[in-house]
Amino acid sequence: MILDLGINFAGIKLKNPVLTASGTFGYGYEVGDLISLKKLGGIITKTITLENRLGNVQPRIAEVSSGLLNSIGLQNIGIKAFVEGPLFKLNKIGVPIIVSIAGNTTEEYIKIVKILTMQIGISAIELNLSCPNLKKKIICHDVFLMQDIIRNVKKISKVPIIAKLSPLVTDIAELALFAQEAGSDGVTLANTYPAMAINVKTFKPKLSSVRGGLSGACIKPMSLRCVYDAYQNINIPIIGCGGITNGGDAVEFMLSGATAISVGSASLISPKNLIKIIDEIKDIMYRKNIVSIKEIIGFVNTKNAC
Repeated sequence: MILDLGINFAGIKLKNPVLTASGTFGYGYEVGDLISLKKLGGIITKTITLENRLGNVQPRIAEVSSGLLNSIGLQNIGIKAFVEGPLFKLNKIGVPIIVSIAGNTTEEYIKIVKILTMQIGISAIELNLSCPNLKKKIICHDVFLMQDIIRNVKKISKVPIIAKLSPLVTDIAELALFAQEAGSDGVTLANTYPAMAINVKTFKPKLSSVRGGLSGACIKPMSLRCVYDAYQNINIPIIGCGGITNGGDAVEFMLSGATAISVGSASLISPKNLIKIIDEIKDIMYRKNIVSIKEIIGFVNTKNAC
């Protein structure tokens, strides 16, 4: 049986649905000596801002039960240095490149997108509207600001716009619909969950910022629910993420409505997990006699749950 793992995400052709998640895979090219990056569906870069950022002070990452806490603070080299260096290297890989960007205002997002529109080799732009590791308010919690950003960048972008949303809302399906109505071509669900941990030897928080973003296997059921709820309410594609560590997790997200998935903490633990997830998806397709991965998107059977 010949398996078809190819999907179309907002007009972007992916050879398989497995993407890297922003923030856990560097700029995307650094692990090329460890795995064959050409085997991936695509790469989502770490979030890029208008100016370079040093990020939060150490310590800013800590292990917790079944997960990971981080408060990196969007450390990056800034958009101009990114297009002069990492983007050039990314274009040599041969897979779709999705650039994650963030700003404090609509104007900052517009300036970044204007620079990106002059570049080649970018398949889409992911708007990080949901980072919980900054002192400022999470952008997508201000629906009017979120929609203003999406509408304005859509006017100038030559590639699809994907809104990365926060799970910390009363109704994620409603928030996803607001993003769709503003013109977003897709959504990423969901970002990390604010959490904290304390070192009982020192009685101090494990992170310098006290709070950080929780990721890893422990958040999968919550993120899966976000994808399922949003899928019932929107007609733009979803990138599902949050706790995906194996092929079964990836298939769960697709069954709940995700067109593609992005892998974060598991790829940070070992980049080889990305290839392992692709192989395990194939194994599940073989066992279930599924020819095309597109067949399972939103196919979860809720009539007889078990």
